[in-house]
Amino acid sequence: MSEHRRKPPQPQGGGRAAARRGQSGSSSGRRAAPRGATGSPADSYGFRSHEPDSAGPGGEERPYGGRAEARRAAQRGSRRRGADTTGPGRGRGRATTAPGKKRFIDYPRAGKGGWRRWVPSWKLVSGLFVGFVGGLVVMIGVGYAMVSIPNENDAAKSQNNVYYWSDGTQMVATGTGVNRQNVSIDQIPEAMRYAVISAENKSFYQDSGVDPMGIARAMANMARGGQTQGGSTITQQYVKNTYLSQEQTVTRKFKEMFISIKVGTKLDKNQILQGYLNTSYFGRGAYGIQAAAQTYYGKNAVDLKPSECAVLAALLKGPTYYDPAGNQDLDKTATPQANEKRSKERWAWILGEMHKDKHLSDAEYKEAIAQYPKPDGRKATRGMTGQVSYLVDTAKKYVLAHSDITEAQFDRGGYQIYTTFEKDKVSALAKAVKSVQEEKLDPEHRELDKYVQFGAASVKPKDGAIVALYGGDGYEKGHFTNNADTSGVPVGSTWKPFVLAAAMEYGTYKSGGQGVSPLSKYNGDDHLKVRKPDGTYYLNKDNSYFFQENESDHPWGYITLRKAMEQSVNTPFVQLGVDVGMSKVRDVAKAAGILPQSMSQDLNPSFAIGTSTPSAIRMADAYATFAASGQQTEPYSVTAVKHNGSDAPSFVKPKPAPKEAMDPNIANNVTDVLENVIQNGTATKALALGRTAAGKTGTTDENKSAWFVGYTQQLSTSVAMFRENPKDHRLLSMNGTANTDSIHGGDIPTQVWTDYMKAALKGQNDPGFPKSTPIGTVQNQAGAPTPTPSFTPTPSRSPSATPTPTPSKTTPTPTPSASETCGFGWGDNCGDNGNGNGGADGGGNGIGGTDTGGTDGGTFPTPTGTETTAPGTSRGNGNGGDGGGWFAGQEG
Repeated sequence: MSEHRRKPPQPQGGGRAAARRGQSGSSSGRRAAPRGATGSPADSYGFRSHEPDSAGPGGEERPYGGRAEARRAAQRGSRRRGADTTGPGRGRGRATTAPGKKRFIDYPRAGKGGWRRWVPSWKLVSGLFVGFVGGLVVMIGVGYAMVSIPNENDAAKSQNNVYYWSDGTQMVATGTGVNRQNVSIDQIPEAMRYAVISAENKSFYQDSGVDPMGIARAMANMARGGQTQGGSTITQQYVKNTYLSQEQTVTRKFKEMFISIKVGTKLDKNQILQGYLNTSYFGRGAYGIQAAAQTYYGKNAVDLKPSECAVLAALLKGPTYYDPAGNQDLDKTATPQANEKRSKERWAWILGEMHKDKHLSDAEYKEAIAQYPKPDGRKATRGMTGQVSYLVDTAKKYVLAHSDITEAQFDRGGYQIYTTFEKDKVSALAKAVKSVQEEKLDPEHRELDKYVQFGAASVKPKDGAIVALYGGDGYEKGHFTNNADTSGVPVGSTWKPFVLAAAMEYGTYKSGGQGVSPLSKYNGDDHLKVRKPDGTYYLNKDNSYFFQENESDHPWGYITLRKAMEQSVNTPFVQLGVDVGMSKVRDVAKAAGILPQSMSQDLNPSFAIGTSTPSAIRMADAYATFAASGQQTEPYSVTAVKHNGSDAPSFVKPKPAPKEAMDPNIANNVTDVLENVIQNGTATKALALGRTAAGKTGTTDENKSAWFVGYTQQLSTSVAMFRENPKDHRLLSMNGTANTDSIHGGDIPTQVWTDYMKAALKGQNDPGFPKSTPIGTVQNQAGAPTPTPSFTPTPSRSPSATPTPTPSKTTPTPTPSASETCGFGWGDNCGDNGNGNGGADGGGNGIGGTDTGGTDGGTFPTPTGTETTAPGTSRGNGNGGDGGGWFAGQEG
């Protein structure tokens, strides 16, 4: 045999041609190997091999051991590929599924191509729907079985709210259970039941107790992060009242829904109505109709008349706004007048609905609507006496404003509130007020001493902690308004530092952005027209000229802003405010800590001299910004809130952080000017403090209020004094109060401030204030004369210095002062002592002068040889000394 063997036959054709022949079924009868059998890359993507079925003459083995083996391997590969095996034209034609086990959910649909694969079959849709409904039924069933019916007695359990001083010792525990008690349905008048039904849920006796749409709206709002809504039916509101977990979550809403369903099926309507009226909050800490009847009318619920029932039903809409006594501590708009108006309107509407719903006969309706039964006023509860009542009020309001806790939840009790109030300072402030009241006021014998009130607050600069406040005579004496934290009392000239700060920061319309120096001169005379930036003058409504008045017609002439602040002269600051722009004054006050809603919305010229009405707390905090060299910190009264011993999760307000409200040198310059007010101006009574301090007095039109706000680096304190009509809460004039012709900020308010600050700062050092550097440029008002020195001015004397009287009564011809133009008079120190011949260092006949000249805004004392508080407008003679001369000013 030849050593040369014949080569085995090669595959016929290759590449795509072979693939096409194999796919079209070659007549050779050879089978392709299954995918993956050869290990070639082609096998892994499903291409068939066309190698011969038998070996050539070389004796090579047949793949897979023969045809039978190949068939079995092909069948195994087919099963593995399943529906992924493609027929001819794979990748170009439509997919087909090889026979095999059916899928449980045929989606995407097998045997379909293109978009049809993604259209679910009716079997799939109906199956899913049945499954969803079934699952929902199971879920509802489980939820229904797991919840329990609420117990109104559990909801009425009373707990105390405990308040603590800043040192951690207990201040007071409020809430003793006296104002929470349940009664049975037979003790609730029918008129009360139907008043609630007519007002809240007319279909109560017919509906299922659940409003699905209301629940859906509430959950949708929560999902969007919006406000939640309460249940709209009485049943749902009862469940809400008794649901002790107060978190606002979708889970809770679902639970409330299941509870409402169960309540509606397990309890009869009268049981539900009884539970609702026993757990509802009526305000003033009263839970339940029995407590409400006692609180508002001093009687048991069973004795309520239909007209009274309608008033109590109106409270359920929101006691903050429908309690006729008002609740301005929670909302400034909830005044007694506004609340009584709202209450009367809803009371009449409820009675009308009861009549329309046939729950009142014609005769009963006519009797009920005849007269509005005004509820009793507020009453003090145990422990809520003296200043504690106002401390608790302030802290409670702070908690509600800085958490998700509602008033109703808070009054359920169980909270521990840690405050910033320091017991010794609170006592010192109350003692200072009481001491002045006893010394100066006699309301039993003097009519004009009646209805005098005080409000005060003390705040730490750079921190914002409210350490003390004085809110009034106390709840036990029928005074329920917190004078320390309420608006409505104009601040007068204590607003002027904001005008000066704005001038330093922004300059005037003619300074080109350059800040104004406090040494700039403005006309301080009385009865001046106020010029607009366009050169025209302000007019009254009748087109007559508007004239700005001082409190006196003392002829100051052109004086520096520093001097105008010292003697609290109005006209320079009104014109300065216009030149700077009242909107900029407003911005500076806001940055310092004054709330926009307490500012006068009318930015007319008078805005510059204190028509706004911020609270004592906010005024103390704003002046603390000056004390802290421009760093403003929001005032706060609570450091922590716990509920049953654990941190209340919704009270997350951290300690306020200081922020820069104004340039430090601007604040320090304001402080320097306000130091001079105490040293030489209208607040010299504060010198008795015996330490470095700054402050400003304030008095308003018709003497309706008087303020002093002052500070050291450690404390900023404001004191307000005013008279208020107890019936309509309108301010009354204090002319004649304390047996004086008028009350000024430099009088009683400064005395209270000084007495308190002595005690509050006892034992502490006197750090003084940071030094200021000259600021701005001198921008004199148009018309200010250029000074022509004619003498060397002597330094301003201390108020405590003893003047040397000069008996001379000659009147020299006036010439302008080198330091300031003093109207038509002159003399040594005329810039510091008013205008006139003689001044402080040498009295005599003439116009003016003492070192304490002027008042807060300026007044006309009767001219005598000594300082007096009696007003007058006539000229007179004086013999030289302190206060001598015509128009001698008084300490304001």
